[in-house]
Amino acid sequence: MHQQQTKNVAILGSTGSIGTQALKVIAGNKNLFRAFVLTALSNANLLIEQAIAFLPAYVIIGDDKQYAYVKAALAHLPIEVLAGSQAVIAIVTHPEIDTVLTAMVGFAGLEPTIAAIKAGKTIALANKETLVVAGELITVLANQHQVKILPVDSEHSAIFQCLVGEERNAIEKLILTASGGPFRGKDLNYLSSVTKNDALKHPNWVMGAKITIDSASLMNKGLEVIEAKWLFNVDADQIEVIVHSQSIIHSLVQFEDGSIKAQMGLPDMCLPIQYALTYPNRVKNDFKRFNFMDYPELSFEKPDLETFRNLGIAYKALSMGGNMPCIINAANEVAVAAFLNGNVSFLGMSDMIETCMQKMSFIQKPVLDDYLNTDKETRILAQNLIKQAPQALITI
Repeated sequence: MHQQQTKNVAILGSTGSIGTQALKVIAGNKNLFRAFVLTALSNANLLIEQAIAFLPAYVIIGDDKQYAYVKAALAHLPIEVLAGSQAVIAIVTHPEIDTVLTAMVGFAGLEPTIAAIKAGKTIALANKETLVVAGELITVLANQHQVKILPVDSEHSAIFQCLVGEERNAIEKLILTASGGPFRGKDLNYLSSVTKNDALKHPNWVMGAKITIDSASLMNKGLEVIEAKWLFNVDADQIEVIVHSQSIIHSLVQFEDGSIKAQMGLPDMCLPIQYALTYPNRVKNDFKRFNFMDYPELSFEKPDLETFRNLGIAYKALSMGGNMPCIINAANEVAVAAFLNGNVSFLGMSDMIETCMQKMSFIQKPVLDDYLNTDKETRILAQNLIKQAPQALITI
């Protein structure tokens, strides 16, 4: 039996899909983990509920306007309540924190992750946008500060698990699996009229709205390709995507001798979250077990890049490098929000992203300020595109 000291975990984005499942893992392993910091952007009621249940040392609400409400609700408890994005960036440097689980959605995760790395914290990375936007900067910093980045995404966790013990062996190819989302096998004609509700019905995974839409458009897989490049130090042409609709094989690694390792299991984010928190140990749990007899057939097919353009867009951004992945990430975040609000059609999201790629200034060797400015300027451009969008972009 492994003897582990209790780790203090800061969960950035505790009220989201990953955050709530991480708390489930912590609740099942109270001897191993303490939720030391909980942060949320705006879901004050759930944050209060979590704080009462887990008694963290600190709670941060991103929305300043809700600070007084959260503070009053927790006034009877020994919890320090803070507010605002700068408080999140500051708290991750706290000397008592061992691991920072970055489960915030989107670009907002970048600066807290940088601060945590500089403070020497272990990073459990669920915020893929951090590596998409600034992969080179993050990997250099992690090496400088000798910080481990442990992937939480099921696909990257799978690859990471396949690579344990293989440190001396060269990777020939990484194979990322994609479920294909709710629109697998559909054509452009069908996609031209799909609604938000159609896109939010993922066949296998329960996730937040933003990542579910990204999964439906295959942008999620495109962002994962970029993330994999930085996590595992491979080239774009060493990363292949295959559609595997059952979501049982989470990803695979092919080594230079042709041997392939796969990591399998039921689609449940609790397992990769637990592995990132307990690495290098595995800890017993009562999660539902996979049974081959329930899945007598596992199928595989090539992704349709003509219908689902976002995957090709991501590969193009990766090959261009510089600030281009930052541009597509910002444009996509605005496009997804617009789609969820009924202001852009499903296919119009790809048009918006491609237009931003063409119109934004390309920077080959960006520094942090370049990434921050690129993100800000791309969002302004994308918002303007929505305002002047031709009828083709608008959901009917």
